[in-house]
Amino acid sequence: MAMTVTDECTACGLCTPECPTESIEEADIFIINPDTCNECEDQDDGPQCVLVCPVDCIIKAE
Repeated sequence: MAMTVTDECTACGLCTPECPTESIEEADIFIINPDTCNECEDQDDGPQCVLVCPVDCIIKAE
């Protein structure tokens, strides 16, 4: 599974440098590549993008 960005994204850019797999790409809203995102399974505190997102717009993809 992977994370995804909802329409509430403000494109602040805080998530991009925090992604250990470099899966986040800049667009109108940020896009997370599902082929490389591993939900930070190797990080003790979970997805790093979720931790830094000021508007809580990063969720698990369905």
